[in-house]
Amino acid sequence: MSKKQLASLGAAEAEILQLVWELKEATVQQIYERLPKDRGIAPATVQTVLRRLRDKGYLRSRADGKAHVFSPSVRPETVITKTVRDMVNRFFGGKAAPLMLHLAQSEKLEKDDLAQLRKLLDSEKSEGEK
Repeated sequence: MSKKQLASLGAAEAEILQLVWELKEATVQQIYERLPKDRGIAPATVQTVLRRLRDKGYLRSRADGKAHVFSPSVRPETVITKTVRDMVNRFFGGKAAPLMLHLAQSEKLEKDDLAQLRKLLDSEKSEGEK
């Protein structure tokens, strides 16, 4: 499934997908055990979310005895790119600069982060001059 066809993720879906990425492959029980206990999420809910992620194209599954083993079918970078692009389109009119300005003004950026941004901007500037 191409990244353009991927449906948006809800918060619970994103959290569970992150756990599958970390584990590389996982059963419902393994995911359930990794979730914070204070969340009060039932194993049946975890199973429903995993199936929904599979149906949306984010995961694949295979049977292993009575259990289903889920594994990622898309890379984290693909999902991050799509999610950020969707957010920029929805909240910033498709322009990344207002998002970057908002983050720079509202978040405490570490010196290392600022240095990386400067390096990126400098490389973009020199590319534009060629």
